[in-house]
Amino acid sequence: MNHAAALPESGLLTGKPTARRRRKDARPSELTAAALALFGDKGFAATRLDDVAARAGVSKGTLYLYFSSKEALFKAVIEDGMVAALAAAEERLSTYQGPAVDLLRELLLGWWEQIGRTPLAGVSKLIISEARNFPELAQYYQERVINRGRALLRSALERGIGSGEFRPLNVEAAIDVIIAPLLMLAIARFSLRLCGQAVEPETYLATHFELLVRGLQSPGGQS
Repeated sequence: MNHAAALPESGLLTGKPTARRRRKDARPSELTAAALALFGDKGFAATRLDDVAARAGVSKGTLYLYFSSKEALFKAVIEDGMVAALAAAEERLSTYQGPAVDLLRELLLGWWEQIGRTPLAGVSKLIISEARNFPELAQYYQERVINRGRALLRSALERGIGSGEFRPLNVEAAIDVIIAPLLMLAIARFSLRLCGQAVEPETYLATHFELLVRGLQSPGGQS
């Protein structure tokens, strides 16, 4: 009898991942997805690791195999979602050759597609409401997300000013003005309606961008 033929196929022998291995590899993303949903619904302080494990369908012990604390889990949520999106935008910026106005549009719409319309939008609400109670996490978010996001917008604005597309202005103040409506839109998905009106996000973003470009446009320039 050929005993080798009777052996069950395994990932070790065939080079293919077994169902058990695939499940194990997927668990970190399943845990971060569960954590993100709970952070958005309940906030950071009220979310328990027991709740995250239960939502992901694993034991708390299994969760600890991947994440040592709730803080580590939160950071993984940020890295896998927001930081990954920012890294992709930074790579795009490094090779971009077109008009600054198109770059700015790409950054704003990219934010909506990658963050604003996804559960990641709930992180903005979480940071605003709980930063004072968790200063270490707020500092982490400032360094990994806010500073990098501002740098992207700063680059687009400075490029437009340099090319004459945009008028000279206080770039740091302009970044604040650009970001504030986006944060409002993100928070509105979880907390309230925009000024009591059911404004479609696409309409909101298009209006924001139109007003923004008209305000940035250099006299006699075309944007």
